[in-house]
Amino acid sequence: MKRERRGSEDQYVFLTHWIDTVETPIYIQTLFLQLHKQTNFPFLIAMFFFQEWYVLTKSPRYPASQFSTSPIYLEQMWQRDLRPLLVTRYPGSPGSQAVQEHIKATLGSLGAGWEVTEDRFISQTPYGPLPFTNLIATLNPAANRRLVLACHYDSKYYPPQWHGREFQGATDSAVPCAMMLEIARALDEELEAQKSSSPNLTLQLIFFDGEEALFQWTSTDSLYGSRHLAQKMESTPHPTGATDTNQLDGMDLLVLLDLIGAPSPYFGNQFPRTTIWLSRLQSIEKRLHSMNQLVDHPNSVQYFWPNRPVGHIQDDHIPFLNRGVRILHLIPSPFPSVWHTFDDNEQNLDRSTIQNLNKILQVFVLEYLNARPAVPSDAP
Repeated sequence: MKRERRGSEDQYVFLTHWIDTVETPIYIQTLFLQLHKQTNFPFLIAMFFFQEWYVLTKSPRYPASQFSTSPIYLEQMWQRDLRPLLVTRYPGSPGSQAVQEHIKATLGSLGAGWEVTEDRFISQTPYGPLPFTNLIATLNPAANRRLVLACHYDSKYYPPQWHGREFQGATDSAVPCAMMLEIARALDEELEAQKSSSPNLTLQLIFFDGEEALFQWTSTDSLYGSRHLAQKMESTPHPTGATDTNQLDGMDLLVLLDLIGAPSPYFGNQFPRTTIWLSRLQSIEKRLHSMNQLVDHPNSVQYFWPNRPVGHIQDDHIPFLNRGVRILHLIPSPFPSVWHTFDDNEQNLDRSTIQNLNKILQVFVLEYLNARPAVPSDAP
């Protein structure tokens, strides 16, 4: 069921997103999309560049004072979501099962009405067959288009000779998982309203199992969960009943979070195809900084660098990238100094960085989905 993606499909997705954002009349929608599919009109080339300009400068932007009506309670996130994840959680371990239950319970408690499904499978590993479980949470399964946020929840496995030491994998990737849960929690009212106001576009959260190599990184000893899920989604029709499109075709963009939580991360540009969205994150960061909404964020600090290319990194996005999905890979370059050491723990996390990235990503999600911030119950 794999479908070859032409370069013009990027323009088609951008054009569709622009049409939805500016609430274009239906007859104009039809005209633009039909012309785009059937011709190479110079006007449509101009529309492509207009879309880039529009998204970066004119699409809905929410002032910090309005956004702060859904406040980020970092300490509450720390206690509710991060600490339950800071356990040994390699595939098949009791900690892995506990983390799965925590993620499902958290999303199930929210008012937006997430549909959480499990992708369970057994895979051969250097230590024999092991069970793996991906978790997929979809806000509105009926929507054709999806903004996908993803991370891996497993921790690196260390053999028994490391008795007495527990690898927490705080940046790798407990913090990204906690941030995704906080996005769902902090934006619960907005996401619930967005389901009915924009039924064709939704948010999906994917928590991968088995990203880490169990013995040594190879094409078969790594990315267990993402390899399995990408193949499964490629063979699953979407929308329901479709004969020539699958669940991967429904992904507007896959934003993969990894190794987040160390101070002063540098997110460079791995994929020119999605520069527009890295530029959007840069724009949000600058906007919030100018409004004094970021903490411990002097003028010398900047997280997002769309004009700075960095090398490609092997991570959970690869099976999706190889099938034509657009990828925004939010992983610091260079990696945090604590990467794959026992110092990747709670004590070495930078709270200010996590709080700032929480806020930036929440604004990004609101603006991508064109969701409206909720008015606080205590508003005058």
